[in-house]
Amino acid sequence: MPLFRIVALFLGLSIILGLSIWLVTSLSHLYMQISFTAPILANLLLLLVIVLIGSLVGGYIYYINKYTRRGSRGKPGKRRDNRVRIPAEKTQVAAQNLQALRQQVGQIQDKIAQKALLGRSRQIEADLQRGEVKVVIFGTGSAGKTSLVNALVGEIVGETNPIMGTTTQGQTYSLKLRGVGREILIIDTPGILEAGIAGTEREKVAKQLATEADLLVFTVDNDLRQSEYEPLKTLAEIGKRSLLVFNKTDLYTDEDREMILGRLKERVKSFIAPGDVTAICANPQPVQLATGEIIDPPVEILPLIKRLVAVLRAEGEDLIADNILLQSHRLGEEARTIIENQRRRESDKIIDRYQWISAGVIAVTPVPVVDMLATAAVNAQMVIEIGRIYNIELDFEQGKELALSLGKTLVSLGVVKGAVDILAKALQLNFATYIVGKAIQAVSAAYLTRIAGKSFIEYFRRNLDWGDGGITEVVQQQFQLSRRDEFVKSFVQDAISKVVQPLSEAWGDEDLEEEEEAQLVSKMVAQLEDDW
Repeated sequence: MPLFRIVALFLGLSIILGLSIWLVTSLSHLYMQISFTAPILANLLLLLVIVLIGSLVGGYIYYINKYTRRGSRGKPGKRRDNRVRIPAEKTQVAAQNLQALRQQVGQIQDKIAQKALLGRSRQIEADLQRGEVKVVIFGTGSAGKTSLVNALVGEIVGETNPIMGTTTQGQTYSLKLRGVGREILIIDTPGILEAGIAGTEREKVAKQLATEADLLVFTVDNDLRQSEYEPLKTLAEIGKRSLLVFNKTDLYTDEDREMILGRLKERVKSFIAPGDVTAICANPQPVQLATGEIIDPPVEILPLIKRLVAVLRAEGEDLIADNILLQSHRLGEEARTIIENQRRRESDKIIDRYQWISAGVIAVTPVPVVDMLATAAVNAQMVIEIGRIYNIELDFEQGKELALSLGKTLVSLGVVKGAVDILAKALQLNFATYIVGKAIQAVSAAYLTRIAGKSFIEYFRRNLDWGDGGITEVVQQQFQLSRRDEFVKSFVQDAISKVVQPLSEAWGDEDLEEEEEAQLVSKMVAQLEDDW
């Protein structure tokens, strides 16, 4: 009991007790005076005094309790306050995510993707104010999803048919359950795991609707197949509150039904509680009695309804808030993915341009071995341009410092020698040894510039951080990716057309003076720049 309440009770009772003593003392004299002449009247007076004192004490305690309760309504206890505040906090975070999303969308060049993201963000904003709970019925095409919806809503709301593919679009129906304050939207989805192009498209619709659910009801008519288990587990892992419903139980004996139900609970216990796995019969088959009479058994859906009511009453507010927060996170991730892919495409164009410029620089000023210092200025400019794509501004000195640091790493890891060996072997299959000897340095420089550029993409993508493994791990990863046979073949073909053939034409004329040769190669470099 609060201290204020104890003190108020003590003071009040003390005052009442003091007045009562004074009243009793005064009345005792009166009682003594009239008791000899009118005993009955004296006893009635005594009873009246006792009732009066008792009423005062009881009335005071009653009003003290009423006052403190009224005051407590404005200051709810911790448990109730937390239950209300948690969804509000989540929706506030979702609103902040959407605000950040609008800033991200401005960086997206694809107008169609931009429009789609903005439209979906407006839908989530509308969901912040909505009052319904979205319950999505999800599962294979013949598990009885539509029959389940029919049984829940209490009337035929869609064609029921055991043939897969009956429901081709998501359909929404309204439902009210006693004990649940919010309106419930039951969404019947197309079946998953259907064959053909049309089935694949319907499955996409179903999965999209499932990810937007506040509560997911996954329907099966037997033990979970692996093809059913995986999408259910995936949805549960991204945060979808799920119920698993074993439908069509009338097709099994009591023993088989219990065995299948137990197996279902065991298989999904890591992400769905046993209490959230129920057995129902939404559309029982007619039964022929021994007398020949055919009867329609009653629908057995009460276990699911009870579980729905229990979950929605206890978790309804949080389910809606969790879903809105999840949708805003997913939309933000999608926007970041689009921006990241856009940045990679733009960076790849820059790398393609500078790798052939590096080749031209080495061709103009040949050196005994491939020297990354000879292309440091080219790579520095490449670093600066890639940095701009990631909103990171670098001056030339900073770009050159990064380029030299990565060049030294390429040498120390043996990547330079490895690149020369790979490209020399590939080029010898296409040209004479003389031409290869002249061109290998230029092509190797282009190849190493590409590895450097790809490494810098990772550096900028991680916000000027090479990661836990440092620059060494990043460079090694990019070298491994660049030495794959399919990439080397494609790269060599480009190198032949852009570098080797122009060089072979320039060096093929024995009468060509050294100065003229250098001029021809310079023109080749200029042409490469013009091409980009």
